[in-house]
Amino acid sequence: MSTIGNYRLGMRTIKTALAVAICILVFHFFDRGAPMIACLSAIYALRENWKTSYAFGKTRILGNSIGALTATAFVLIQHFLGETFWFELIGVPLAVIFIIVLCDRIGNNPGIIGATAAFLIIYYTIPLDNAVLYAVQRLFDTFIGTFIAIGVNRLVPAFPKKSAKK
Repeated sequence: MSTIGNYRLGMRTIKTALAVAICILVFHFFDRGAPMIACLSAIYALRENWKTSYAFGKTRILGNSIGALTATAFVLIQHFLGETFWFELIGVPLAVIFIIVLCDRIGNNPGIIGATAAFLIIYYTIPLDNAVLYAVQRLFDTFIGTFIAIGVNRLVPAFPKKSAKK
């Protein structure tokens, strides 16, 4: 770890930035659009070591899956019933409650924030004519970012430990 004044620059910070850069490159070369979800997933998943990254990545993927499926169902129901402000005003908070209760029930409490964030991001940006494909694409973005974070954490070595001076 390097320090510059009161600022620390550790290997986890460097690995996180590297994972974000790789996400941006992958999205650029495969013309996947904005890498926001992949970058956020990489930032969330990159932890102290690759095993912890893997564990956090699993909760992120499960949470995002729940959020994406809920958003898709919600948009389809709203499209069927007709788009109204009242449906949104009542339905979105109920969907958030549903997501929190479901994540808690299946023991994925660490995934609650990711699940609700995925729901809100997808719901408020989803094109109505292509709801299912859009949700699947955003979920795939989560996989990309998470796998990149795990790979970076697994393949890039940590700074060597400083030996204690005697």
